[in-house]
Amino acid sequence: MNTSPMGGTRPVVSLPIHSIRNIASPEDVSEGRGVFCGQMPVEAILALPTHENVRGYLVEAEGKQRRATSQVHRAIRETLAERPSVFTVLNSGVVIVASKSEIDESKRSLKLTDPSIINGSQTQGVVRDFVESGGTLSDVHIKFEVIVTTDDDLIADISIARNFQNDVQLISIAGKKGELNELEQALQKGLPDTKLRKSETQRPADDNDYLPTEKLLQVIAALVPHELWWKQGEPNKTYTYSAKATCLKDFRTIYDGAKRGDARLLDVYSFYLEIATEAWALYSKWKRHQGFQGTGLRSIERDGREIVEVPDGIVFPILASLSQFAVRSKAGWAVSQPALLSDSELIETAKRAYMEIAKSKPEIMGKTRACYTQLEQITAIYKKLSNARVS
Repeated sequence: MNTSPMGGTRPVVSLPIHSIRNIASPEDVSEGRGVFCGQMPVEAILALPTHENVRGYLVEAEGKQRRATSQVHRAIRETLAERPSVFTVLNSGVVIVASKSEIDESKRSLKLTDPSIINGSQTQGVVRDFVESGGTLSDVHIKFEVIVTTDDDLIADISIARNFQNDVQLISIAGKKGELNELEQALQKGLPDTKLRKSETQRPADDNDYLPTEKLLQVIAALVPHELWWKQGEPNKTYTYSAKATCLKDFRTIYDGAKRGDARLLDVYSFYLEIATEAWALYSKWKRHQGFQGTGLRSIERDGREIVEVPDGIVFPILASLSQFAVRSKAGWAVSQPALLSDSELIETAKRAYMEIAKSKPEIMGKTRACYTQLEQITAIYKKLSNARVS
């Protein structure tokens, strides 16, 4: 009989799976361990306990008060909400230990005795919160690794090792080298109390005090006008929606070139500094733009009639189209949208692109060039009209 160390029957959990493969090494086989990996529906991980993990869900209620979500938690939720099709390749997955396993490939099921997540509690917690808040997870999968062993000491060692392997992220390197200092100072001219996040090691409870640096860089990159486009080929802003690491790498390249005296990159760097405050204001405005009331777009989060959050997949094509109106004056760079062009017309154009091209999926709209082109065609027309009036 399967009994736990504290007495009683060991719990057995049956999980649906999409795929599974035996990846046990010769050392695993000789020690009597089983090691498997595969993909399962992400909601399946909600059935798994976490008693063997060295840390639980960091947002879990302590007493009556929940701790603040961290940048990591928000990134996981954002991917589930806006880019579910790439969740399985962006998320590192879950590691599970169990004392026994039974695979039924014909039924695509995995039965585990006394299982526990030992790495992935944060992902599980965000998934649970997402589902409880009304989010849907159809056709979203997650990678899993299962280690089958009855060696309790080894389970403890695995849990510690899998939770304390630290990679230095680019944000920490850029912060340590001072590459974000001037950007932060420029931002503080318009937002005096704002601090940029410069390291991944900031405590989760304090994370809300910091503006997400990578997101700011994505927004600024979307607003770069054609005349300052410094990358090879024609401007294509789709990467600004999803490739936050690329936007950070680009900024570091621009910063380095500017400091080395590259005139072209110095101009681009000046744009980043001078537009920073307005860029964040524009992003914040469009994320909660009340003009989306009555559009019927399902992916927009609402509280009654009030617009609470517009998905980035809709916002970024709009921001990229506004780069047509980026102009430089003695006061520096600014986005000067002509009075001829109303926000309602941009919203209506975005709605058509969302429904007709992106098939009502924000994650598709955010990475589809045709959606950006449709909005840019409108802003280009109004730019010509505005210039004609001035002349």
